[in-house]
Amino acid sequence: MAGPWPLLRSFLRNCVAGTLVVVTVNDRYASVVPVRGTSMNPTLESQQGDRALVSRLCLDARYGLSRGDVVVFRSPTEHRSLLVKRLIALPGDWIQVPAAQEIRQIPVGHCWVEGDNPDVSWDSRSYGPIPLGLMQGRVTHIVWPPNRIGPVERKMPEGRVMQR
Repeated sequence: MAGPWPLLRSFLRNCVAGTLVVVTVNDRYASVVPVRGTSMNPTLESQQGDRALVSRLCLDARYGLSRGDVVVFRSPTEHRSLLVKRLIALPGDWIQVPAAQEIRQIPVGHCWVEGDNPDVSWDSRSYGPIPLGLMQGRVTHIVWPPNRIGPVERKMPEGRVMQR
């Protein structure tokens, strides 16, 4: 009698294989992130427990990021935190910053992000353009709760961005 070892070995092998698949998909293709804070209300609502599907394919040069996308990126001030904001301007664009009454050009390798709820959002209006290297992906869909499942719209504030 072989005992429990073959069964345990098979179970562990399947667990390791499954873990490798999940880690690869999460790192390379897509992941689900919880929405925290109120800076993206009403698009994304943390009070509802929103979970967002983040596509990482946009980080590949062929797919790219577009103005109006909702993106996930590492905080420029606290690198362990992930933030969700709307991408407003890309490198070379000129943007009107309402609070400062100025027009700024976005430097090469950077972008401008803002929350949809400007009164409570800590974003590029606070810390300036962020490096594109901090980008983690584009939010494509809300996947939880069930009553909010659906795509996330791409939209832009009007009259603030002059494209290169």
